[in-house]
Amino acid sequence: MAGVGTVKQEPHRPGAFKQPNKQHKTGRHRSKGSLERDSRGRVSVKVISKKLRKNLRKHDRRHKANQIRQQKREAVLTEKRILGSKEGPPHLVGVIVLHSGTSAHHVLRLIQSDVTSSVYSHDESGERFGLVCPRFKQRFHFIRVNAGDIHAVLDLAKVADTLMFVLDPYEGWDSYGDFCLSCLFAQGLTSHVFVVQGINDLPVKKRTDVKKNLSKMLEKRFLDAKPFHLDTEQEVALVIRHIAMQKQRHIAFRDRRSYLLAQQVAFEASDKSGLVGTLKVSGYVRGQALNVNRLVHVVGHGDFQMGQIDGPPDPMPLNPKPTKKKEDMEDPCAEMEEDLKVLMKADSRKQESLESEVVPDPMEGEQTWPTDEELQEAEDALKGSRKIVRRLPKGTSDYQAAWILDDEEEIDEEEGSDDDMEEDELMGEAVSQASDESDGEEEAGEECETMTVPESIRDDHYDEKIDEEEERVMLEKYKQERMDEMFPDEVDTPKDVAARVRFQKYRGLKSFRTSPWDPKENLPRDYARIFQFQNFTRTKKRIFNEIEEEEEGAMPGWYVTVHICNVPVSVMESLKPEIPLVLFTMLPHEQKMSVIHFLLRRHLTNAEPIKSKEEMVFHCGCRRFRAPPLYSQHTAANKFKYERFLHSNATVVGTVYGPITFPPASVLMFKQRANGMHDLIATGSVLKVDPDRVVVKRITLSGHPFKIMTKTSVVRYMFFNREDVLWFKPVELRTKWGRRGHIKEPLGTHGHMKCLFDGQLKSQDTVLMNLYKRVFPKWAYDPYVPIPVAWEKPESNVNVQEIEMD
Repeated sequence: MAGVGTVKQEPHRPGAFKQPNKQHKTGRHRSKGSLERDSRGRVSVKVISKKLRKNLRKHDRRHKANQIRQQKREAVLTEKRILGSKEGPPHLVGVIVLHSGTSAHHVLRLIQSDVTSSVYSHDESGERFGLVCPRFKQRFHFIRVNAGDIHAVLDLAKVADTLMFVLDPYEGWDSYGDFCLSCLFAQGLTSHVFVVQGINDLPVKKRTDVKKNLSKMLEKRFLDAKPFHLDTEQEVALVIRHIAMQKQRHIAFRDRRSYLLAQQVAFEASDKSGLVGTLKVSGYVRGQALNVNRLVHVVGHGDFQMGQIDGPPDPMPLNPKPTKKKEDMEDPCAEMEEDLKVLMKADSRKQESLESEVVPDPMEGEQTWPTDEELQEAEDALKGSRKIVRRLPKGTSDYQAAWILDDEEEIDEEEGSDDDMEEDELMGEAVSQASDESDGEEEAGEECETMTVPESIRDDHYDEKIDEEEERVMLEKYKQERMDEMFPDEVDTPKDVAARVRFQKYRGLKSFRTSPWDPKENLPRDYARIFQFQNFTRTKKRIFNEIEEEEEGAMPGWYVTVHICNVPVSVMESLKPEIPLVLFTMLPHEQKMSVIHFLLRRHLTNAEPIKSKEEMVFHCGCRRFRAPPLYSQHTAANKFKYERFLHSNATVVGTVYGPITFPPASVLMFKQRANGMHDLIATGSVLKVDPDRVVVKRITLSGHPFKIMTKTSVVRYMFFNREDVLWFKPVELRTKWGRRGHIKEPLGTHGHMKCLFDGQLKSQDTVLMNLYKRVFPKWAYDPYVPIPVAWEKPESNVNVQEIEMD
């Protein structure tokens, strides 16, 4: 019987039409499951050290955003409620008149006429008074300054909570009012309100047109501004309600400091001579807490230390206590002394020092000035050593290293400004002669014409007021500025002095952008007196964080008396009722001197030529001082080109020696004329504090092609002797039409040289050589800038201030 065999089934094999499913791909990274299986609960060290970031769901993210929004809203409402209430300082309102034909006296008198409010007068003129409004449960402090003193207006705007601008019903503001608004915008405009008087006195048909004109004028500068009428007590109540309820605008530089407007000032001499003493300033603390160990800055007078802080009774309480009868008050002075409390006294261990400069040690100088004996020894050593061809150095670095001459001591040092004067005089000789001839013809023509005009007497008086010396200097400035625009940095090589001697401080650079320049090389003596941060940004961040956490001191809203030590008596003598005295506490290190840079832009209303290193008046944050700025370009590089003039339509960097100021802080630059007038030149902000910022001055020597070959050319008039050609041989040449080249060899003894270029020159082309040297600002910082007392209205409508300086 044959056996039965079993048939083995083969597995199913898919056909060609089977649907292929996509494989799961995790991308270029591993999946979460694989990572969890490999780690088995272990956590990396980097994950533990970082802050725990939770991936919130959509609902949680929305809830968190609502919480943040609610917290910010509550903070704004709390600030609005505290200001002017019992717990906070009175609402400080500065009254500024923007038109010369309008007076603020009627406005202040109408505000004081409110029957339901209590008025606390602080002076006899009635321009400083306190107002307590029980129906609003708030208190206000009104102060008016002379609109002619722009520095007093800016000082008041630094501390005011609200600015009340008084307008003219017909013109709104005049040219000087527009000038004040420009300055306030540049410094930082706080909350404001516009009031106008006399609308109701106009005819009914003209009121609508007058209101429309005022609204159109306000829309040019303020989008949401609305003028308030101030003719009746009901309108006064509306204005005060608007001031109390409007949103407060913040100014960055004062939010991180404690500041105070003086309401009462007293001086106690500390020695027999009476020249120095203690200044007692009373007022309400605003901003941050007032720490007695900090330094205080009196605007326009300098930095001082505080001795102690007293807490006298509030002179303007919101809810006054019932006063005792006169027969019960035996000694009112004794009662005031009992109410006076000493809040804080300065601790010598914690008090900041007034040290503003480093006292240089003559024995500890890395860059010592060589003596005559050392120079003679070096010269003898060079003569005794092997011969080195110094006229033909190898490479740019060797050329830069061997730049100083042996007879350097026989040549007097020249300041950057002197170089500018000589160079510009050489360049502007021809133009000045032509301009003098044309000016002479024009003046002669004017004299012939004015003989027939009946108003010639008035013209004669006009000529008497013109300062001929000032006119001559201004004309020379205009010529220099025009030459600098037409031929930037071009300088004529002198014939009587060798070029290697005249330009011994300059060097050549292969590339202005990429060539290195050591910021610690050949520093002036003034750099031994300044301070420098290792990391300015990190220090600023640390100080700002410490301020937010600091709670020690007199809290905002307290009425205190600050004892300022070692104040000269001149500060007390300069105080006037119409000039506000403002105090600001300073952040750590802000009393120290360093090199500070401002980002400036020319103001549109001023077109006068401004030369570098001219003395200017600065409003920098809470400070006011004088200093001569050095202008340079604002670019993203490690070297910055020096600018001889402050040009329009360009953002430049102004560099001065000044006290450290942490940004953000606004900057206003004014120029004082010989007759006392102040012009707004530029506005901007603090850029940084950095002594290592390299500002490089460039000069350009020009030559003309004499003979042109294929790629070589003979150039003349750049130098006038053979030694200069050999000395400047390593420096690269360029032309105005974009060719590049270098000096190949000198020809003859009159300065002709054969040059090799990357292409054939044109006959009308000009050969140029760029030389560079580092420049530094002048040490001329002056912190004492008093505010002038009187101001007279100028005859013409110009945006300037006429003042009388001491």
